[in-house]
Amino acid sequence: MAFKIETIEPKDNRGIVMAFAVILLWLMLLLFNFNYTISWSNPLTYVLFFIQIHLFTGLFITAHDAMHGTIYLKNKHINRWIGTVCLTLFAYNSYALLLPKHHQHHRFAASEQDPDYHPPGFWRWYLFFLKEYISLRQIVLMAITFNVLKSLFPTENIVFYYIAPAILSTLQLFYFGTYLPHKGEHTADNVHKAHSQPKNHLWAFVSCYFFGYHYEHHDSPQTPWWLLHTKKK
Repeated sequence: MAFKIETIEPKDNRGIVMAFAVILLWLMLLLFNFNYTISWSNPLTYVLFFIQIHLFTGLFITAHDAMHGTIYLKNKHINRWIGTVCLTLFAYNSYALLLPKHHQHHRFAASEQDPDYHPPGFWRWYLFFLKEYISLRQIVLMAITFNVLKSLFPTENIVFYYIAPAILSTLQLFYFGTYLPHKGEHTADNVHKAHSQPKNHLWAFVSCYFFGYHYEHHDSPQTPWWLLHTKKK
């Protein structure tokens, strides 16, 4: 199935602005959290935790936009560079590995040829999802990073604001961006084999950067995450 290409005017390079905003917010909050004095009785501790998870998810979503060439339409190399940076920061994921697999997902959604699809059962599917995209190289690099950071910041801050959010963001991405949209039966006229959540832009953004509007994403893959809500009817 050919991709539906939608032209989006790159007015004032908004895609690049959005990409760098996500990266900088992730980095600034992470540095703040590394130096934050954790108090388990303080609600701010948990607010910062959930925002950090959301920004980890944002790194992956930004890399996803790069895979569709929507960060900067005029130069595919800039898309690749930003996508590579985001996936490296996320958890040392490989852009070169994820790019063909993601486009294969779009071509063969919810089929045996879809690398993201593995029914039945939530946890079996999630473990398959992790196995498909986590490598020994990533684990080693994360372990090295953890030990380097331990020499600079408190261990509990690193675990609570770096390791845990990185892991939980994969669960967020899987649940809202893969499992809910593609599980179950799909009618014959559902050409993308994808469900969409009910229209609620606030929840759609908080849950997974509008990717709960998943049929809309498959129908218009060249629409960046920050415009995806405009496709929801």
